[in-house]
Amino acid sequence: MKERILIISPVRNEAAHIERMAAAVAAQTRPPMAWVVVDDGSTDDTLALLRRLEHELDFLQVHARPLETEPVVDRLAIAAAPRAFNYGLQMAGELDFTHVVKLDGDIELPPDYFERLLERFAADPELGMAAGNLIEPRGGRMVLLPIPSTHIHGALKCYTRACFDAIGGVQTRLGWDTIDETYARMRGFRTQNFADIVAIHHRPHASADGTLRGRARHGQCAYIAHFPPVWIALRSLKIARSHPVGISGLAFFYGYVRAAARRVEQVPDREFRRFARRELRRRLLRAVAGVLPGGPPLAAARRRVPSA
Repeated sequence: MKERILIISPVRNEAAHIERMAAAVAAQTRPPMAWVVVDDGSTDDTLALLRRLEHELDFLQVHARPLETEPVVDRLAIAAAPRAFNYGLQMAGELDFTHVVKLDGDIELPPDYFERLLERFAADPELGMAAGNLIEPRGGRMVLLPIPSTHIHGALKCYTRACFDAIGGVQTRLGWDTIDETYARMRGFRTQNFADIVAIHHRPHASADGTLRGRARHGQCAYIAHFPPVWIALRSLKIARSHPVGISGLAFFYGYVRAAARRVEQVPDREFRRFARRELRRRLLRAVAGVLPGGPPLAAARRRVPSA
C-alpha cells in the first residue's frame, strides 16, 4: 500500500521561519498528500506569508483558527497546540491518510526526512509513533537535544493511522505529548525517536524566566500523567543540575506540588495510571541495577534506560 502523509502544522508568529519550513516540506523526496497549516492567532506576517505560499504549493491548505474569547497569558498551559492540531484535522475532512504528522512552524526538515521515516515504519509493523531528533542553536553552535529513545518531540510527531485511531487522537490537555505515547504503548505499539534522522529547530529555548515557567509546567504535566511523588523527587534532583542550577529542580517540583494542591484534573483512566506507573517502576529498577555492584556499567545503563 502506498503511504499517504497528512501534515498538520499549528503555527503562531512564525514569520521568521515559515518560508524556510515550507521550502523544506516542498523539497521532500516523499512529499505529503496534504499539508494543513492552522494559524492560531498570529500577530505578525505569518498568515499573509502562508496565503502566498498556498498559491505556490498545491498540497498546502491554510486555515485561521477562531480566536479565544479571552486573552491567553500562557498558550502552552491551555494546550493551544493540540487544540489547533485537532482543528486542522477537522479541516482536513475525509482525507484517506496512512500517516499523520504534527509539525511545528519552526522546524526545518532534511530533504529525505519522510522517506527515511517511512522506511522505519515499513520495517517494523509494531512502530506506531516516531520521529527524528532535533538540533537547535545555542551559544553560537548547533546542539542536539537530549531525549529518551521512546519519547518523541512534540514538534514533529508522526503517527500511523492505526496507532492514531487506537489512542483516540491527540488530547487537548497539558502533557498531551507524554499521554499519547503512553497510550500508544498501552495499545501495543512501539514509540521511538531516531537519533540518525535529524531536523533543525530554529527557535531556541527562552530566557531564564521562560525556562523556569517551562520547568513548572513540566512538573504539572507529570502530575496530570500520574507520575508518582518518588519519581518527581528523583527527577527534581536531576533537573536541579541544569541551568539555572538548583532553581530549575525547585521549579519542576513546585509545578507538580501546585498542580496537586489545586487538584488539577489528571488523565481520568485507571488503566492509564497503572500502566504509566508500571513503566516508571521498571525504569527506576533498571537505573538502580546499573549502579549496584554486579550490575551493568552505569554508562551502559544510561544508554539502555531513557531518562525521565
